[in-house]
Parts: sequence; C-alpha cells; structure tokens
Amino acid sequence: MVTGLHDLGLPVPRRRRKRVGRGPGSGRGKTSGRGTKGQGARSGGTKGAPFEGGQSPFISRVPIRGFNNKKFAKEYAIVNVGDLARVEGDVVTPETLVAAGLVKKMKDGIKILGDGEVHRAFVVKAHRFSKEAQRKIEAAGGRIEVI
Repeated sequence: MVTGLHDLGLPVPRRRRKRVGRGPGSGRGKTSGRGTKGQGARSGGTKGAPFEGGQSPFISRVPIRGFNNKKFAKEYAIVNVGDLARVEGDVVTPETLVAAGLVKKMKDGIKILGDGEVHRAFVVKAHRFSKEAQRKIEAAGGRIEVI
C-alpha cells in the first residue's frame, strides 16, 4: 500500500529550501540576497501590486459609472424538476425540499428549473418556476402553486 511519495519508488524531483543568512560561504549570507539599504532590504518592504509609487492608483482614477443591481437582486435556491422524485409524498413545499436535502439554504426563495424528467404528479409550491418546469410538471398531471 502506498502511503506517501517515499513509497512510490520513482525519482521525485525535489528542490531544497533556500537557507539565507547562514554565513559568507553559503552565497546568501550577510544581507541574505536583499542587497544593501532601500525599501526592498527592509522587513515588510513591499507595497503590493496596485501601488504606483505614490501616484494616484489606476482604480482610484477611473470614475464609477452606471448602476449595478447586485446588492438589490434576489437570489433564489435552485431545484431542477428531475430532482423532485427524491421528495417523499405528492406535495412539494420549501420545507420538504430542505428535509430531502435538495436545498441547503432558502435564500430569497426557491426557483424550480426544467432540467430532468417528471414521472409522477406533484403539487409543487415554490416562489418561482421556469416555463419549461411548469410545462413538465403539468404534463405529468401535477400542478404548480406560486407562493
């Protein structure tokens, strides 16, 4: 049984860790590869990718335009009609979907989408339905109720 890389019996390429500050013979002694003085020689001595040397950063110079609906948009928990067969009983409600493990979090409601097939009649109660889901549920003899 293989428990780790050492059991494979294959040559695994490994690169040794760079040990800095271990004397002049190591090639990385004294300043430890940081040069002499300056920002790069100091601890914590980088400003990060967006820093532009004190110039106003690009993201600050670009104007904010338009409107984004993201913070106002409703986010629905999605269930496909093919998954409804996993629910016990003929009435499907948000509570039964949570109990069956099809929905972990209710969010702003539940939307039923049309992926999959329906093989028995259901009464499905949800907040939203796609047209395809509505068609498939009603074709199987069931009905939908918008909450």
